[in-house]
Amino acid sequence: MTAMPTTATGHPDREVPAATRPARRLTADARRRQLFDVALSLFAEHGYSATTMDDIAEAAGVTKPLVYQHFESKRALYLELLDVFSHSMIDRIVQATAAAEGPRQQVELGFAGYFELMVDNEHAFRLLYGRDAPDDVELGAALRRVEETIAQAIDPLIDAGLDPEHRLLLAHAVVGMAEGASRHWLDAHRAHRTSEEGATPEDEVDRAAEASRMAAQLADFAWAGLRQVHRI
Repeated sequence: MTAMPTTATGHPDREVPAATRPARRLTADARRRQLFDVALSLFAEHGYSATTMDDIAEAAGVTKPLVYQHFESKRALYLELLDVFSHSMIDRIVQATAAAEGPRQQVELGFAGYFELMVDNEHAFRLLYGRDAPDDVELGAALRRVEETIAQAIDPLIDAGLDPEHRLLLAHAVVGMAEGASRHWLDAHRAHRTSEEGATPEDEVDRAAEASRMAAQLADFAWAGLRQVHRI
């Protein structure tokens, strides 16, 4: 599986046409990762509909046929991005909660893993929770499957003697809380976020602290409700 990208690369030099720039000699895997990264950045910034395979090729400094050697269509590329993103998120949450010493800490560590992933992979979260979601039945269904997959990963963590349907409902509610907080954070940071090249160590510390603070705040809220849950 392709590893989820953490930064945007391959930004085009606007003063030199892409067609006149020699493509860097990369291995097939490295080239695919580069195209994956560039596409993520463009989809996150401009939305699915406004981004073309020509845009991706230009930003990567390659020809469009080369892009098609790695991805059969823009749709296939977008769907793969969603798949990689959802698996990365689940892996992060599962790894984070595995270290918990009790249910209250499990809630906070789960949120911490989620928000740490968000501040480290802002473009990936904009792909999922941005305001430019594709107006497409199939792609919309794929976005919902990501949320369903995350809820199913959280479901087993809600250990309160509930029936499966009740537990899954609460898992979706927890996902909804995290999604709402994510949208708020993404909107608040769109205007003044720092590029990877311009980021300072202080910026990285601030973002890590922000993720930890959000996790603690939502964990307090979620735990206050979950600790009162009982079979109905």
